[in-house]
Amino acid sequence: MPNLNSYASTARLKAARRLTKRALRQRERAFLAEGPQAVSEALATGTRVSGLFVTGPAEARHAELVAAARDAGVDVQLVSGEIMSELAQTVTPQGLLAVCDFVDVPLDSVTAARPVLVALLANVRDPGNAGTVLRAADAAGADAVIFADASVDIYNGKCVRASAGSIFHLPVVAGVRLPETVAALRKAGLRILAADGRGGSTLDDPDTRTVLGSPAAWLFGNEAWGLPEDLLALADESVAVPIYGRAESLNLATAAAVCLYASASAQRSVGTVGSTAHRNPLDPI
Repeated sequence: MPNLNSYASTARLKAARRLTKRALRQRERAFLAEGPQAVSEALATGTRVSGLFVTGPAEARHAELVAAARDAGVDVQLVSGEIMSELAQTVTPQGLLAVCDFVDVPLDSVTAARPVLVALLANVRDPGNAGTVLRAADAAGADAVIFADASVDIYNGKCVRASAGSIFHLPVVAGVRLPETVAALRKAGLRILAADGRGGSTLDDPDTRTVLGSPAAWLFGNEAWGLPEDLLALADESVAVPIYGRAESLNLATAAAVCLYASASAQRSVGTVGSTAHRNPLDPI
């Protein structure tokens, strides 16, 4: 039984520190998830949690969550606030940090499940944006989020925090090439819609609103330069979010939320329902 009266072992701290580096996360196939929301969702979805670091004050505030982790066989280790700040890599950590196994799934497991709404990220570099898109996709009931080409590591600490636990809720695919991914999604019956401010149509066009009711994969590009012509060419059509006010544009995460919700709403109005929305990504498909 874990002993909360003694501080974490040097070996376990050393192993956890390694997971702050992408290359070492890849080698260990494990990552750090900070905060009560992330820890709670990891446990609830059956993700393998091999360890939980907790400060004294956080253990007092979240006694039930710590007890649930202990009951699930998780190795609970007490750490100081200074150590927690180092592991969490935040200025004001929440005092709970779990060591979780990777949760990403193969692309073919997503396409085989007959998805109807997918978010596809190409060259998205900002981890906060990526995590927020993941959260928005989860909220919109999307069937998967796919990180293609040179997109940010989904297990980056900032990305995991920004997802607010959604990384554990829906299938996530990482490290795939965009052309092959688009081909696989199109073969699975999805229309590829590129979110682009220069798009030939807008979300509120009548013809576009009709298209939104069909299974779709929304393609989102880099925060700074969007989707270059060669990537736009992979899409079936480009769609812009209409700007009614004086803002120059929307940031990536906001535009993604608007597009995903537009499709989700249209699909529900015509009875298009995905088969994998909000399932445990570790369950067999």
